[in-house]
Amino acid sequence: MPHNGPRDSLSPLGVAEVSTAVGEQQRVTESADELVPALTLISHPTATRAGARLLLDAVLAGRDVALSRNGPNFTRPGEPFGHPLSDPFVSRIPIVFSKGDTGWIRLRVVEGGTRVTVNHQLVTDCEFTREALAAGVPLDVSGRLVLLLHLASRETGVPADTLGMLGDSQGIRRVREHIQRIADLQVPVLVRGETGTGKELVAQAIHQHGPRQGRPFISVNLGAIPKELAAAELFGAQRGAFTGATRDREGFFRAAQGGTLFLDEVGEAPPEVQVMLLRVLETGELYPVGGNTPIKTDVRLIAATDSNLEEHIRDGRFKAPLLHRLSGYEIRLPPLRERREDLGELFRHFAREELEAIGEAHRLTSRDLYAEPWLPTSLALRLLCFAWPGNIRQLRNITRQLVIGSRGQPVLRLDPRLAEELETAAMASPVAMPPAAVARRKSTEVTGEELLSALREHQWDLKLTADRLGIPRSSIYNVIDKHPNLRRAGTLTAEEITSCHRECAGDLDAMVRRLEVSKKALNRRLKELGLSTRGS
Repeated sequence: MPHNGPRDSLSPLGVAEVSTAVGEQQRVTESADELVPALTLISHPTATRAGARLLLDAVLAGRDVALSRNGPNFTRPGEPFGHPLSDPFVSRIPIVFSKGDTGWIRLRVVEGGTRVTVNHQLVTDCEFTREALAAGVPLDVSGRLVLLLHLASRETGVPADTLGMLGDSQGIRRVREHIQRIADLQVPVLVRGETGTGKELVAQAIHQHGPRQGRPFISVNLGAIPKELAAAELFGAQRGAFTGATRDREGFFRAAQGGTLFLDEVGEAPPEVQVMLLRVLETGELYPVGGNTPIKTDVRLIAATDSNLEEHIRDGRFKAPLLHRLSGYEIRLPPLRERREDLGELFRHFAREELEAIGEAHRLTSRDLYAEPWLPTSLALRLLCFAWPGNIRQLRNITRQLVIGSRGQPVLRLDPRLAEELETAAMASPVAMPPAAVARRKSTEVTGEELLSALREHQWDLKLTADRLGIPRSSIYNVIDKHPNLRRAGTLTAEEITSCHRECAGDLDAMVRRLEVSKKALNRRLKELGLSTRGS
C-alpha cells in the first residue's frame, strides 16, 4: 500500500503470467509488451462505466496528468471517445500524477482537492514503485469512486473477437492470443489454472474457432468419474467386459469423433487410464475395455488441470510421457487476483444477468449522480481487495447473492452471512497487500518555514504534519524544539495558558491558533489546570 508522504512505496503482489509450450515447454511472459501506468474504473455512480480506462503513459515521458471531475476522458478499448469522471463530488481541483523521484509514479492531491484514500489511509503526496503498480493500487476517490492504479498495455484496440472472455487485462489478452494461435492446429492443448478461472471456456473457444467447429464438443470431468469406471467411460467397453456391463458402451472418445474432447482435472486420471491416454495420443487408436481390436480416433484432445503435475510425477502419481504428450501447447490462465482491473467489468456483467432475471436492470443505468452509488465504495473496495480463491466462478456466485439479497433496495447491501463467508475465505487466502507506512525522511532536511507551513495546514495535528513532511512523528518534536518561533504545549506556563483561555472564552480551536501548539497536548494541559473548553 502507499505511504503517506513524498516518498511512498508498495510491495509487489506479482503480475499474471501466461506461458506456452510447443513440443518442449517454452515460457513466454507478459514482459514482451511494454506496460505503462493506467487507471481503471472499478466502480462509479453510473455503474455501466466500470471497466473504462485512462492510460498514464504521458507520465513516463515526464508530463503531468491532472485528473479532475472534468477530464481527462476514460475510454473503453476500441472506443474513439470517452467520458470524464463527471461526478459532482469529485473536485475540479486536480489529482496530479507525475513521474516519481524514488518510485515509478507520484500521486499528489492539490490543496483543497478531492479526498483520496488507500488502505483507509488519507494520502496527499505519495509515490509508488513499479512493483506496486504490478500488484494494483486501489484508490478511493471522494468516497464515491474506486479506481485501480496498475500496469496496462499501450495497446488500446478492441480485439476483433473477445472469444467470450471479458476483460482487458494483459493476462486475458495473452490468453486470447494463444487461443487464436493454436485453434486451427491439431496439437493437443493443456490448459492450466486455478479452480474457477475458466478453463472449459478456453477449450470451447479453441473448438469454436478451429476447423472442428460444428462438430461434437464433449466435456468430461475426470475427478467426478469413479476410478473403476473411468476407462470404460472414456474408451468404451464391450458387453461382459466387467460386472454390470450388459451392453456395449461407446465411450466419450467415440462420442467426440471428428470433434473435441475436453478432459478436465486430468491429474485425477487413474494409472491405467493414463496408459490408455498415452497410447491414443501416440497412435491415434484406442482399445475399448474388454476389446482386442483397435479403433481409429479422430479427436482434438484438450486437457485441463489445477494440479501441479510435475509434483505428481515426482510422487509417482502421474506419468511424465503423458504430460509431454498432453502439453503439445500449454496455456496458463491468470487467477482473478492477478487481473484485478477486470473485476469491475466482470462484476457488472454478472450483475446485469441477475438484475435482468429479477426485473431490476435499471439499477445499472441510473444517472442520478447525487444518489448513493448502487455499488457502494466500501463494498467495491472489499471485492477488489479480496483474494478470490474460487476466481471467476466465485465472483459470479457472490454477485448473484449480493443482487438477490439486495432485491428491491436502491443499493447493494452485504448481509452478515455473506460478510462472514467473505471474511472466512479472506483468512484462508489472504491478499499480500502490506499496510501503509510512512516514508522516512531525515528531520534535518525539514526547514523551519516548511514545518510551520505544514503545522498550520494541518491545524497543529502532529501526526498529519509528520506524514505530510515524510518524517517519523517522534522526530517532529526535535524539529519544533530547533525552531525559534515554535513551542510545545508542555513548555507553556500556567499563566500564559490561563490568560489565553480567558481571552478566547474557552474556545479550544481559537487557543490552538493563537498559541500555535498541538491541540491534543494543549487540551491535556487545560485539563491539568482544571479549565473547561468548548469547540471541537
